[in-house]
Amino acid sequence: MHQVTSPTPSQIRRWRRYLAAERAERDIYRDLAERRDGRERDILLGLAEAERRHEQHWLELLGEHQSPAPTPDARTRFLGFLAKRLGFLFVLALAQRAEGRSPYDVDADATERMAADERIHGEVLRGLAARGRTQLSGVFRAAVFGANDGLVSNLALVLGIGATGAPPHVVLFTGIAGLLAGALSMGAGEYVSVKSQRELLAASRPDPDSQTALPHLDVDANELALVYRARGMAQGEAEEHAREVLATLYLDADTPPDDVDPDEAVGSPWHAAGSSFLFFASGALIPVLPYLFGMTGIDAVLLASGLVGVALLGTGAIVGILSGTSPLTRALRQLAIGFGAAAATYLLGLLFGATLA
Repeated sequence: MHQVTSPTPSQIRRWRRYLAAERAERDIYRDLAERRDGRERDILLGLAEAERRHEQHWLELLGEHQSPAPTPDARTRFLGFLAKRLGFLFVLALAQRAEGRSPYDVDADATERMAADERIHGEVLRGLAARGRTQLSGVFRAAVFGANDGLVSNLALVLGIGATGAPPHVVLFTGIAGLLAGALSMGAGEYVSVKSQRELLAASRPDPDSQTALPHLDVDANELALVYRARGMAQGEAEEHAREVLATLYLDADTPPDDVDPDEAVGSPWHAAGSSFLFFASGALIPVLPYLFGMTGIDAVLLASGLVGVALLGTGAIVGILSGTSPLTRALRQLAIGFGAAAATYLLGLLFGATLA
């Protein structure tokens, strides 16, 4: 272990900061473990134990400088607050990003084993979150796409019509019509899309009734080997596997194509449609609110744009957190795309308004 006889004030401050972070992360993993059972609980407790080992490293280096107990930084405290109150997947995603920001790779006072631990912790959390992300992906995609489309399309519609010089009541009713038409279209489109995707996946799954034919196949020359060859096995491997299956009269369903569950892969079409409808409607309502409360002119335009901007930043940040990427980057990307589309439509409205005049 790396020993320092006379640590500098800078080192002491850094070690105390690391110590506080390790203790907070240990507590976060323990809190998460209390909410799970079985394999997930064991894995989270294993992560907590690793953080305890890291904590001990900094305690030994600090010696007499470990008291009073250091306080973790605001980001770590906020993660701990969320861990007690938010959903399991959301906290895992935040913890995954936190592990990815570990400074141990470039800090000479941290051991190579500690740096390797932190890198692996991120992958462990990614694995724990994988199933939840898969289950969430269908409805989440519909919700995010619906909300973003409602925000951007209705803001663009309202601003474009308003820029032509149309009366305020026309702008209001145009926005309401856009809300209803878009929400219904999005809901119907999501239902058809997800339903079709489920049917496509289901068509690739083996027919359970095919097991009834197994006892009647020739052990040495049979078409079961062709099934496995069609699913990617080499000829010799497929023939050997077919003989093993016939020996047990069991159709192996462990190959990847058989393991795809449409419910997990794409979600329920009704859930996707409902999420898309509700989130589009809620997003599309925001740019209409100023006009709904009687505002007109540039004041209504600025307020509608500001409200939509805040909502776009929020949806982008949520996407970033749950996908394990930068919330700020995703938020700014959503904002730039949304405002770009709205600005283009507003300029077209001004052009058409001038032409009509």
